[in-house]
Amino acid sequence: MAEVNNAQYQAQIENPTYAYVNAFIDELQRSDVRHVVICPGSRSTPLSLALVAHPAIKVWMHVDERSAAFFALGLAKQINRPVALVCTSGTAAANFLPAVAEAHLTHVPLLLLTADRPHELRETGAPQAIDQNRLYGTHAKWFVEVALPEATNEALRYIRTLANRVAALACEVPAGPVHLNFPFREPLTPGTLANQPLPPLEQRDPIAWQGRPDNQPYVSVMDAPLGTLSTPEVQQLIKRIQHTPHGLIVVGPTANPALTAPLLQLARTLGYPILADPLSQLRGGPHEQSLILSSYDAFLRLETFTDQHVPELVLRFGPMPVAKPLMLYLKRYAHCPQIVIDAQNDWHEPTQLADTMLHTDPVSFCEQLTGLLSESATYQRDEQWLERWQRADRLTRQALYTAIQDFPATFEGRVFTELAELLPTGSTLFAGNSMPIRDMDTFFWGARHSIQTVGNRGANGIDGVISSALGVSASKQERTPTVLVIGDLSFYHDLNGLLAARLHQLDLVVILINNDGGGIFSFLPQAAYPEHFEQVFGTPTGLEFEPVVRMYGGTYQQPADWNAFRQVFQQDIQTSGLHVIELRTERASNVTMHRQLWQIVGSALRKQED
Repeated sequence: MAEVNNAQYQAQIENPTYAYVNAFIDELQRSDVRHVVICPGSRSTPLSLALVAHPAIKVWMHVDERSAAFFALGLAKQINRPVALVCTSGTAAANFLPAVAEAHLTHVPLLLLTADRPHELRETGAPQAIDQNRLYGTHAKWFVEVALPEATNEALRYIRTLANRVAALACEVPAGPVHLNFPFREPLTPGTLANQPLPPLEQRDPIAWQGRPDNQPYVSVMDAPLGTLSTPEVQQLIKRIQHTPHGLIVVGPTANPALTAPLLQLARTLGYPILADPLSQLRGGPHEQSLILSSYDAFLRLETFTDQHVPELVLRFGPMPVAKPLMLYLKRYAHCPQIVIDAQNDWHEPTQLADTMLHTDPVSFCEQLTGLLSESATYQRDEQWLERWQRADRLTRQALYTAIQDFPATFEGRVFTELAELLPTGSTLFAGNSMPIRDMDTFFWGARHSIQTVGNRGANGIDGVISSALGVSASKQERTPTVLVIGDLSFYHDLNGLLAARLHQLDLVVILINNDGGGIFSFLPQAAYPEHFEQVFGTPTGLEFEPVVRMYGGTYQQPADWNAFRQVFQQDIQTSGLHVIELRTERASNVTMHRQLWQIVGSALRKQED
């Protein structure tokens, strides 16, 4: 089928809802969804009108929803590609269920696009409104309550990504139906809305609004479950990389030690720096450290650096790292291609910027890509690109380390610079959420010996952290230290978890950073509203933790300075049982010291450039 003139197709948009729906439908056809079965109805008007207007999609009209669904089932069964089904809100969607159940049991890919009332009209007595959330239960592979339509760059990236994702998911083994529920507000027709004008042309990201060039999907989903990519897929990547010497390798949390060596070899071959999350297992160990950057959270805050270092390609392994400056850097260069390599067949892509989602074994990927690049005569590294990133990382660490030593007050981030020197080989460092994991990101620069790093970075909650750390300790066959760094609110949240240390005779050293409240909120925009800040966000408790620690059979100490901290810590990691070392800090001064450090880093990098 001929390529769609997408610019002309998008130019007809006057209503934000249609900008959103057209972007979704455009990506469906880019993902090779070419057949849609539509049932008549009012609430589904935006989907129906946009679909019949799309030149690359064949529309099949059916009056009865039950028959329509079985018609789509038979069509998808024969073409072995997803067929979309569209209906209005209410019981119309319920009539799809028999065919959905059959598709689930026989692994037929269907995309169920049900229109719905917006949230304010649900359970209010509005007509033709039933609960459509997870309407098909376990018969659908995945359910999505689609976000309300918006005509913004962010919303259009989201809806394009979602279209590519569900088209791929419906076909992935085991194939089956996927359900998307679209809430629509009136007006449902495509006329211009005076109270919702579209953003001016200069504010529109062309890729978000019109899609990627050459009718390519916004996100290409590649699946190599056996751990090896087909030759055409690898050759396609080789072609992209051969002309992109200014690239980055970004590594999120991982627990795969086998990835270290092939990842380093790939980075050496490409001349790309590795931006390693603190839970990547790359920051500590006897392997080569020169390619691994660990202070990017600090220097990516500086426009003087980000202005001059424009990436051409990003290879990202695993979940998104914790550093927000890195995410903002990637969003700043939204047109830079990102290839996400995920071993879990998951979708760790919160930026909505990736153009390729690759489900494969990262070890095999690195080895295969390195081998083919090594044989290529056309790829040329840019040594200066790599050296500039390495220099920024080195200068940042030096500036931070020197400044931290001079702070008169107890600085929370210094805990991690101290631990990098104090933890012995084989130790496990567990970082609590909120501030501890962020300070670990900025101030834990690793060591020459192996230190395992762990955290609960799935849901990022402050609950259950003590118990998780004790579970890690319980898994150890040899007596090597397990150290937990945790804030006072998170510590309070899981005080009862300390009982496991006593019941099962487990070893754990807890470094309790007590700033009497939620320290992270002092860095967030909420701090600009002081009238109710302490009550709603700061939430001081004034608790004394020593009696509780003693109750559970642990030792408790509160060192007065860093020299005393080192002595206490070295004693505790050599002694069995539960040990709590409390460091008292002050939230306001902690924020001040962090901001002083960003200024010091900026001065250090500017001085080097001069």
